[in-house]
Amino acid sequence: MHWQTRRFRIDLSRPRVMGIVNVTPDSFSDGGQHAGVAGSIAHCEALLRQGADMLDIGGESTRPGAAQVDADGEWARIGDVLRAAVSMGVPVSVDTYKPDIMRRALDAGVDIVNDVQALQRPGALEAVAASEAGVCLMHMRGEPASMMDLAQYDDVVAEVAAFLQDRASVVQRAGVAAERIVLDPGYGFAKTAAHNLRLLAGQQVLVALGYPVLAGWSRKRTLGDITGRPVNERVAASVAAALRAVVHGASIVRVHDVAATVDALKVWAAVDAATIPAPKTKEDVR
Repeated sequence: MHWQTRRFRIDLSRPRVMGIVNVTPDSFSDGGQHAGVAGSIAHCEALLRQGADMLDIGGESTRPGAAQVDADGEWARIGDVLRAAVSMGVPVSVDTYKPDIMRRALDAGVDIVNDVQALQRPGALEAVAASEAGVCLMHMRGEPASMMDLAQYDDVVAEVAAFLQDRASVVQRAGVAAERIVLDPGYGFAKTAAHNLRLLAGQQVLVALGYPVLAGWSRKRTLGDITGRPVNERVAASVAAALRAVVHGASIVRVHDVAATVDALKVWAAVDAATIPAPKTKEDVR
């Protein structure tokens, strides 16, 4: 399996790590830590040294209750960072749901559009279809400010799968080839902790739709609910969730803690690939 993006055909025969670059003052985990063009570019470079396969750059927080930013404000945060990242030799994704930002980012040369609203806003689908970019379609209900009020499901796995299948079909009918599409269950978006865990346990239902799956568990509130740890102490929990997502078929994990995730995936892959001889029987010993 692979993911066809604008400049890169990404081999998904092994799990890939997408490094998060939040150029925001208010993201739930690292808001303000990499604000400013120079700091954000330096963070991009650091994530690549740590082993990130691609970068995902966003200028508006989508945490529950986050304030909206207008398109000009969002572009002022990320424009120069995107242009610098495009020159770094790896796939670059723009994390936005605004069609205007998508068009500007595509003009700047980005490879992927990562949309938490799955190209549902007027003009979003047309912007991506007119390009050669890859796209990540995520499941979410409502807006960040209201999404947790909509976290009600009879069967979260079936309902998320049905939504993503429908969006993928709509996007393909608009002219986007299937090989350009990745699906994201939207862990933490309009979902309670119980929903997130059930969705992870049933993630292979999403994989069976036939598209690569991206999983974003990094530092999420559900991990804090399970461990009792604050957001800045959830590295181990985030890595554990990323590995479990990979075991359940995820092709890409979107993470803050790139080095720890890359190391864990290397160990997982080494064990998975090892040839272990069968235990000797008493007859063999004789």
